[in-house]
Amino acid sequence: MIVVAGEALIDLVPSGTGALAGLAPRRGGGPYNTAVALGRLGSPTAFCSRISNDAFGEALVGGLREAGVDVAGVQRGAEPTTLAVASIAVDGSAAYSFYVEGTSDRLFSAPDRLPDGVRAVSFGTCSLVLEPGASAYEELMRSAAAQGVFTTLDPNIRAGLIPDPAAYRARFKSWLPSVSLLKLSEEDARWLGGTPREWLASGPSAVVITRGGDGLTVFTRDGGECSVPGEPVDVVDTIGAGDTVNAALLHGLASRDALSGAAVAGLGADGWRELLRFAARAAAITCSRAGAEPPYAHEVGAF
Repeated sequence: MIVVAGEALIDLVPSGTGALAGLAPRRGGGPYNTAVALGRLGSPTAFCSRISNDAFGEALVGGLREAGVDVAGVQRGAEPTTLAVASIAVDGSAAYSFYVEGTSDRLFSAPDRLPDGVRAVSFGTCSLVLEPGASAYEELMRSAAAQGVFTTLDPNIRAGLIPDPAAYRARFKSWLPSVSLLKLSEEDARWLGGTPREWLASGPSAVVITRGGDGLTVFTRDGGECSVPGEPVDVVDTIGAGDTVNAALLHGLASRDALSGAAVAGLGADGWRELLRFAARAAAITCSRAGAEPPYAHEVGAF
């Protein structure tokens, strides 16, 4: 089983035109999208978070169940659901403003133990920024790594939520010894500073950089580097594309029984190219749809 830990929220996405233009609610949040994508791809998945009891929260839990995701580890609360208002640029890229004060996911507390049979835990996005929940997710990350569980991190930077960039960058570096696979976008990498080689020296077995329509590149600890191009697609928006990449990478590694540092090191260039192409196909399908709607296994093809 793969556990995805982090926030679930509602994206308010532009909808309609002219007098009918408005904002349509869509289920989202980077970790939430990753969990749904994993479930749709067919990987046994559990979600670890705190979700509101309000109507949005019920819709979020319903979406997880529809994707086959185990919600036994989801904490519930009376606080409202976090809202993210998305604005979509001409090229389909999204920018966000957030309503996070007093929301449920910020009050997450680390569980006493992970589910039996967990093979990997995935972390990222707002959940590692907003306290007090951020410290609880960090605690879970460190404890999972200490138990030898494969961990992935997608920082998915939302700069508007980070009041002290220098402190966050230092905290990011402190996580790296507990990270098996680091995935981030080119934009995230520029904001954080540093290089894939520097990050690899601190702990991860591999670093994957997404480059939008230009594809993906992986850097491995043995000095390897390989890239694949993006899949041609008519982009509606890019919401959830990076989260779909996270899920595709984890699904592919699990399918190869490669959820360990040694196994990742043994993939080789051909194995990585196959995995990155699979991730690029999955992300392209997500980009062809409005909001975060990752593909099902039959849509993306076998890995």
